[in-house]
This record gives sequence, C-alpha cells and structure tokens, in this order.
Amino acid sequence: MTALRTLFVASLTACSAGLAAAQEINIYSARHYPTDEALYSDFTKATGIKINRVDADDAGILARLKAEGSASPADVILLVDASRLWRAQVNEQFLPIRSAVLEKAIPENLRAQPDASGATAWFGLSTRARVVVYDKLKFKKSDVASYENLADAKFKGQLCVRSGSHPYNLSLFGAMTEHLGPQKTEVWLKGLVDNMARSPKGGDTDQIKAVAAGECGVAISNSYYLARLMRSGNPADRAVAEKVGVVFPNQSSWGTHLNIAGGAVAKHSKNVDNAIKFLEYLASPSAQNHFANGNNEWPAAKGVSFDNPALKAMTGGSFKSELIPISAVGMNQIKVQQMLDRVGFK
Repeated sequence: MTALRTLFVASLTACSAGLAAAQEINIYSARHYPTDEALYSDFTKATGIKINRVDADDAGILARLKAEGSASPADVILLVDASRLWRAQVNEQFLPIRSAVLEKAIPENLRAQPDASGATAWFGLSTRARVVVYDKLKFKKSDVASYENLADAKFKGQLCVRSGSHPYNLSLFGAMTEHLGPQKTEVWLKGLVDNMARSPKGGDTDQIKAVAAGECGVAISNSYYLARLMRSGNPADRAVAEKVGVVFPNQSSWGTHLNIAGGAVAKHSKNVDNAIKFLEYLASPSAQNHFANGNNEWPAAKGVSFDNPALKAMTGGSFKSELIPISAVGMNQIKVQQMLDRVGFK
C-alpha cells in the first residue's frame, strides 16, 4: 500500500505541475512599448494565465529562436515588421494554427497566406502607416502627394530618411516593388539617394525633428512617431509637430503603405492552447483599442472603433491604405536589398 500511495502522490504531483505549467506562457516580444504593460496584466487578470516575457528587437528574437531550436521555451512571438514575420515563417520558426476568432477578426491581407491544411503562420495585430512629413514653409501637401514624388528633382538635397536596410524601409520598398515592378522601383530608389540632404541616420523621430529644424524639407516616418510628438506632455515635442505637415501618400492611386506588428505561436511551444488564447485576446476590441490609444497604432481587426485625437487629426478621420498582401511585401526584401546595394542607399 505504501508503494501504491507513493505512486499516487507522485502522479498527482506530476499532474499538478503540468497544470501549473499550462497556466503560463512565455512571450518573446519586440514590442518595447511601456503602454503594452496594461495588455499583459489585463490578460492575466481575465484568464489567470501568467506571462513571462523576454524583450528584444526583431533580429535578436529570431537569432535566439534559431540558437535555442527545439529546446526553446517560447510560446508566443511578437514582432513589429512584416519582413521579419515573413523571414521567421520561411525559417519555420512559427507553428501554423487554426483559429476561427483570428480568421474572422484579421483581414486576409494582414496575415500570412494559409498553408495546404488551412493553418496560418502569423497574424497582424496592429498597423502603422509610412507617411511623408514635410516643411510647411518650403513645400505644399500636393508636392508630396505620392511616394513617387520624393524622387522628383525639386527635392534635391531635401530628403531625410533612416537607413534603407531598416525593416520599416525594406517593407515600404517591398511594397513599391509590388506596385511599380523591380525596374521602376530601382530607378525610384536611385532618385531618393540623389535627393538626400544627408546620409541616412537615426530613427524616424530624428527625421521629423530634422524637418522641423530646417535641415531637410521632407522625410519618411511611421505615423505613430509623429502622433507621439503631437500627444507629448513636453512643449518642445509639440512645437516640433506643429512645424511640420504630414501626407498619407498615394490617396489617388493604391493607397498609403501599411506595415504591421504581428504575432505567432512559436514552433516548439509547450503551451499552444494558451498561446492561441493570448493572440485571440490581442485581436479583441479592448486590446485593439489599447494599440490605438496606448501606442498610436491603427487596429488591425475589422470594425474596431477608437478615439485617438492625434491619429484623427493627421487623417481627418480616415485614409485609403494599400491592400496588397503583407506576406508579398516580406517576400520582396531580398531583391530590395540588392537594389539598395546597387544604387548606393546605405
């Protein structure tokens, strides 16, 4: 009896440990935004599922997953760029899943194309527009109505931009390749290089500040960087935002380029059900509103309303966005990098 009792206790302990492990998830996140803390705590309060998080940039997360291999403890992967999501999918670092909730909420062009079984490798969870910021004293909104305009000779010595190899730019240039074709896109990229006011450096906020300071006349930026300045409690930040104009390009053609932040289940997740539950939570109206109000991103889920004064002020309420599949944008990144090398875009 003693042996049987010992075996029973050992089995019960093992089951309890398994249940405890099932009530947590390990997240590798490139979303380094302090406002996201409320998302994690709200999920735990609602579900009882504990979150353990590792923060790094996209490249660091993908390198870590590769090094860890099947021993990786990761359950959920959160990345902030389409090209990185595509790269991880190609490298088979995600576990394709079926989720009626996610498939209903997230538009087809903002998620990976399903595999033969109908499972999807990753889902976009929020979007950010790649906009043009301009010096209102030098140029008019109509001067920068399209991305193509940035290669015009009138902007010689006027363009400020971050590195061409940064994922945000790789995604924009990948989208342009879809719209224009490789040959015309390479000519356009050469035009951007010819128009640069300085060598690419800094982040998007630096480009906006350079326009406000008169160092350049036009710049490319993700929309949420400008929204942060507009909503800042620092008067100097708001002054920068007031000096520049913003255009959502290509409203008369294919629409403004959108990049995404997205999520996936890690290939070797030990808590797949809870990982899916977390991704479904991020697609819920409450979480989608948090992306908009907390980090100035647009919701990816269909039919979600939000109230962010900066986003509404920038767009007048709405704007036309491109509808090409984000996965196609990611697939263009290799040929885009080759173009950048040929035209000398650093």
